[in-house]
Amino acid sequence: MKKKIIYIAIAVIICILIGFLSSFATQSSVNDWFLTLNKPSFNPPNWLFAPVWTVLYILMGISAGIVWSKGVHHIWVKTALYHFGFQLLFNALWSIVFFGLKNPLMALVVILILFTLIILTIKWFNIVSKTAAILLVPYLLWVGFATILNYKIWELN
Repeated sequence: MKKKIIYIAIAVIICILIGFLSSFATQSSVNDWFLTLNKPSFNPPNWLFAPVWTVLYILMGISAGIVWSKGVHHIWVKTALYHFGFQLLFNALWSIVFFGLKNPLMALVVILILFTLIILTIKWFNIVSKTAAILLVPYLLWVGFATILNYKIWELN
């Protein structure tokens, strides 16, 4: 049990760190360029994003920690964690492309890939741990919403 908690703690720290680092790209334009964009009526207020993403990164870390604690010697665990790593990369890439490069169309491509990678990660996590898979569902739902939002922002601008 202690080993599992250590894996979860490390995974949560990694996820939050990735979120923190990608927030630099967000902060570079959220208070200027982003304000000038036309947004759909369902666009949430800017203050909501940080707490939602913090909760999601914590859930992602718990989920990955549970899978990791099953032992990386097992091929299914390795495969699940590889998928998790790839989706985490695309998660960070989206912020860089959308806010850093100010390119909603390319960000839409990135987020569609991210959405697909999350589905695959959930599939592999489910093989290793149903709990770990379920913990990623809110993330999938939020990214699904973000995909629609990204599309509408691109469409309106």
